[in-house]
Amino acid sequence: MTTNLDKQIESIAEQMTLLEHLDELRRRLIVVSVAILITTLLSFIFAQQLVNLLAQPVGGLQNLESIDVTENISVFMKVSLLGGMILSMPVILYQIIAFIVPGLTPSEKRGLFISLPAAMALFLSGVSFAYFVMLPRAVPFLLNFLDIPTAPRPQTYFSFVSRLIFWIGVSFELPLIIAFLARIGIVSAGFLVKNARYAIIIIAILAALITPTPDPLNMGLVMSPLVILYIIGIVLAKIMYRPRESYVK
Repeated sequence: MTTNLDKQIESIAEQMTLLEHLDELRRRLIVVSVAILITTLLSFIFAQQLVNLLAQPVGGLQNLESIDVTENISVFMKVSLLGGMILSMPVILYQIIAFIVPGLTPSEKRGLFISLPAAMALFLSGVSFAYFVMLPRAVPFLLNFLDIPTAPRPQTYFSFVSRLIFWIGVSFELPLIIAFLARIGIVSAGFLVKNARYAIIIIAILAALITPTPDPLNMGLVMSPLVILYIIGIVLAKIMYRPRESYVK
């Protein structure tokens, strides 16, 4: 009888723990949603300037042709959302990491807050790389492929540009992610060096998915900085690594 009672108590405790995690996830999703909403509303102020900036790789807005009545409004909202995602990235990163590792000590939480500017800097570096390096090469290649005259629609063009910029920006967070995983003892520099060949394969797959064109040149342009960032991550892992036993203590 006692054994059954103990099992019931353990089951109730596990359910409570699960409910607590779900409640924490709900609260963090609310924080992220509110942050994105606020920053997206702020992006309305400079959305027109951002639209003009993103249209430069295609030669300006005059080279785009809208065919739907609501297409321009959809583009305005999409670009504003992109601006909101970029501005709210520090909040998004913190909420994700804080949820994955709920047992952070006060000093580790301070370190997490301190690392947020670095996370934002890496993300903006990826955004800049996509805009100044990738798009000037990818867009002309796509428009001139097979020498067929092309008049891009704003809806498809800005969707393409937004996805490329955002995901390359996210991929540039790689060194910080590695450093954080090393700090909590999940990966070490030795582990990363030993499995570098697999990491390069994964990076190549990611580069192929991110790259908008099938040519190896643009894929190499995406791969090269990611490999360099992986090497930087190894150096940071060497500095930041702490055995998992000491982290648990």
